[in-house]
Amino acid sequence: MSKSTVRLLDLIFSTSAIIIFAPILFLIMIILLVTGEQKIFFMQERVGINGKIFSVYKFATMLQNSSKMPGGNVTVKNDSRVLPFGKFLRFTKINELPQLFNVILGNMSLIGARPVPMDIYKNYPQILRQKVFSAKPGLSGMGSLIFRDEASILIDELNPNDFHKDVISPYKLECDLWYTDQIKVSRYITLILATIYSVIFNPNPLSLSNLFKLPLPPHSLINKWKEI
Repeated sequence: MSKSTVRLLDLIFSTSAIIIFAPILFLIMIILLVTGEQKIFFMQERVGINGKIFSVYKFATMLQNSSKMPGGNVTVKNDSRVLPFGKFLRFTKINELPQLFNVILGNMSLIGARPVPMDIYKNYPQILRQKVFSAKPGLSGMGSLIFRDEASILIDELNPNDFHKDVISPYKLECDLWYTDQIKVSRYITLILATIYSVIFNPNPLSLSNLFKLPLPPHSLINKWKEI
């Protein structure tokens, strides 16, 4: 699939989504204005295509300067830095909807590897990150679907940052290669539909991994997913 085709589909779907979700977006903005820490949006520098830096938009769900608190850029389940309404936004993934504007601006696609902070990007295996980030990062993607409930995986870890770096990050990129190695309309549409399905039904990550015939997950992940 050509870059122009991806861009056209991104514009059509993201514009349609903004129109459809406009009432919800405005309602959330009002709630955050009343209950949040005097801010509605969270903007953070993330790494995009070919290592380029851009600002990603999200609804604010955590305390201000949370990335500088213990835990850094890794969030675990029941993280004390997450605001009460933020828990709902994060669980439903509604906090990601402002990234539809990132898609319209052209620094993201609807489908691709998730954009990450530089410190996490540097920890990715170089060969994998070069392949995966040769395309625009996505609002959703195979890696983010498999690790939709990433915080629950990390809650029992004594060193969640190390587990994320050594286990989750490498396998997440391998999952994203399923799409970026061969970007096709069929895979683009499949992942959009899979995203909608995952938000509604929250399937077990292991079942998704088997369904899409992804690389075998590390045993430490298999054991955790079997417990879900």
